[in-house]
Amino acid sequence: MPARQTVAVNPQLLAWAREESGFPLERVSRKFKRFEAWEQGEVQPTVRQVEALAHFFHRPLSIFFLPKPPEVPQLATEYRRLLGVQPGHESPELRLALRQMIIRRETALNLFGELGEDVSPFALAAHLRESPADVGARLRAALSVTMNQQLAWPDEWKAWNSWRAAVENLGVLVFQFSRVPLFEVRGLSLLRMPMPVVAINSKEIAPGARIFTLLHEVVHLMLAGANEERPAIKEDRSGEDWASVERFAEIAASHALIPEAALRAEIEAVSLQNSQWALDDLRRLARRFRVTPLALGTRLRESGFMTWDQYHSWREAWTAYIASLPARKSGPVTPAVKAVGRNGRPFTQLVFEAMSANRITSVDAARYLGLKFQHFDKLRTILWSGPVGLPSDE
Repeated sequence: MPARQTVAVNPQLLAWAREESGFPLERVSRKFKRFEAWEQGEVQPTVRQVEALAHFFHRPLSIFFLPKPPEVPQLATEYRRLLGVQPGHESPELRLALRQMIIRRETALNLFGELGEDVSPFALAAHLRESPADVGARLRAALSVTMNQQLAWPDEWKAWNSWRAAVENLGVLVFQFSRVPLFEVRGLSLLRMPMPVVAINSKEIAPGARIFTLLHEVVHLMLAGANEERPAIKEDRSGEDWASVERFAEIAASHALIPEAALRAEIEAVSLQNSQWALDDLRRLARRFRVTPLALGTRLRESGFMTWDQYHSWREAWTAYIASLPARKSGPVTPAVKAVGRNGRPFTQLVFEAMSANRITSVDAARYLGLKFQHFDKLRTILWSGPVGLPSDE
């Protein structure tokens, strides 16, 4: 069929693809000048234009020729409630990231079935009536990360890779997503069992911030495991009540990262018991635990080393300090490293195992990993050599 020849596309499918992808009409019209006329059925697009639409909406070309729009579950039935995100009104970038994560998880479950392997259950649970400090201690024990290991890590990227691997060992898929603004979401979790998902926004340059978000989301999975949380579309708590849930997860994550005894020992070791907590004090202590000063400040306030007034004063100073810094830029990252960062080591290894067992083709593997086949040798090398830690792995 000639590329300039128009094709009969169902206008309802165009409207469905736009709305389901989260795009307002005016945004699509800026990209495709005649889109509104196509959606109204006044004129028909050409073959190349339909191909461009499929690419823009990240949909298969065939979907535009269905007799009626497909029925798909709402995305908000999958992810936990997020502050500031209204279910059904997620940004196009977040909706795409969610769809990709959901597909990746379903692919993993299917591959486990093809290979005849069991899926490790996520066995942790937490109740809101518990002490968040106790929940954090239980999470820390399950992760099997010792203080000697944590204090010996050479840098924050080693810390990030180690915490991520520990969470993955709990039966959790840890993904990273890009293109979503940090102000919309820093991290999220998909509450499906088995093999729930924790996802981290790779725009978060600081690995210490990724670590805190990672454990924060695992606490949400623990709450979901005890039926204390439900998917976003079913959550009917008030804003104030939900803020208390977030606060619980924040405290529990901080205790998992920095146990009380270790915190007191380090403060005593560096003679900061009566400190006024200058920025340099927190930065120095945070480096010991491989966490961000902001996470440490939260932890100090929780354990009574800071009053609320001290914390607010310090946080204002910290915010001003961060604003004064030049924008951080990441260095070049290879496609193979990006693939591992995006998909996680367990999912990537699972795809390679299925390909080696002839359960999927190399074309399937490339599609699942979002990586061209020409980079597979480099990817194998990365998988064999151990976790990678770079300023940007997405």
